[in-house]
Amino acid sequence: MSTSLPVLANFAGHLTPANDEPRRKSPHEAAEEFFSARISNENTRESYIRDAKQFASWCAGRGFTLEVITAVHIAGYRDQLVKEGKRPATIKRQLSALRMLFSHMVATGAMSHNPAREVKTQPIRRAEGKTPALQPEQMRQLFASIGSEKPIDLRDRALIGVMAYTFARASAACRLVREDYIDLGRETMIRLKEKGGVEREIPCHPALARDLDAWIQYADMAKTSPLFQTFTGQAHDSLSGRAMDRDEALQMVKRRLERAGLPSLFSCHSFRATGITTFLENGGSLETAQNIAGHADSRTTKGYDRRATRLELAEIVRVAY
Repeated sequence: MSTSLPVLANFAGHLTPANDEPRRKSPHEAAEEFFSARISNENTRESYIRDAKQFASWCAGRGFTLEVITAVHIAGYRDQLVKEGKRPATIKRQLSALRMLFSHMVATGAMSHNPAREVKTQPIRRAEGKTPALQPEQMRQLFASIGSEKPIDLRDRALIGVMAYTFARASAACRLVREDYIDLGRETMIRLKEKGGVEREIPCHPALARDLDAWIQYADMAKTSPLFQTFTGQAHDSLSGRAMDRDEALQMVKRRLERAGLPSLFSCHSFRATGITTFLENGGSLETAQNIAGHADSRTTKGYDRRATRLELAEIVRVAY
């Protein structure tokens, strides 16, 4: 795999070890190893590569080489991001990416120290996450706007259902194959492969099972075929055999939101927040929601809980003039 970091390689320079020392990796080799071997999640890898490229370009534009980078330079880069109006969460992620990259370079002998280690970022205090959730009536409105006659309608309804009823990330939903939908007779299960290699089997909600059955009956695909495939042709009635990716899933969701007359600010991830909030609102426990979502920490699950926001909206109308 090539991480395409020419800027990082160029301004880094080659740190030549002494003859009596074991061979150390060059900065470019260390970066290649870090991005290809140390980060297994594709989405995280893409974000970290983008962050590293941005920092490398910033350094190259100022004539900084890797050997001279200190905490002062990292702090200057952080302050530049603040001036550009970057959100605190974005800055924290970019500094975290640099911290981890430089730490790996130190471990492999490509750098003598980690200049990002001591650089602080603004603390983020948020009672709840930023992903907006749909109201139950909005979910009903969305599903009602999707027909059941056309093949593309069957696919889109089933894919949205997987994200809404199992709290699945779009990437995990797109990775599903036909045999991940398991019929046990009295109930059906969906097997999700999440980030970090985690697999979890979730019982299918009756509404989701109905939509999946309708889609699979039409598609008539092999067990190992992608469950949610793209279509070929203008009529959208022939399957390509290729799985949808998360960007295509997002484009589909945006089209469906527009047709349903719903705000475009919602995304695939909104179904995760919607499902968790609705589950908790209807008496589900936080522990169970955590297990369904596949979170290692219940605080992460709590970050998707929008019950307080819904309560505030219901209460604020009491201010009547």
